[in-house]
Amino acid sequence: MPPSHVSSGNVYEDLGFKDAEAMLAKARIVAEIVRIIRARRLAQTVAAKILGVTQPKISALLNGQFQSYSQEQLIWLLNRLV
Repeated sequence: MPPSHVSSGNVYEDLGFKDAEAMLAKARIVAEIVRIIRARRLAQTVAAKILGVTQPKISALLNGQFQSYSQEQLIWLLNRLV
């Protein structure tokens, strides 16, 4: 059995990312955006229209690709949904 590692509670920190706290914050915002989109059963095209972005950008967010967004941009998107 491989040795275990005690997590810091931040997967990005555990993986050695220098901006781990910012990445975790962004991941939590994206998780809430995804939760709302799914809870409302919004099609990607509808979500894109509400958020003022393209459908491929919604697809990327739903697949956890958010590195190109700033925390402020993600908060702005989240606010458009609430």
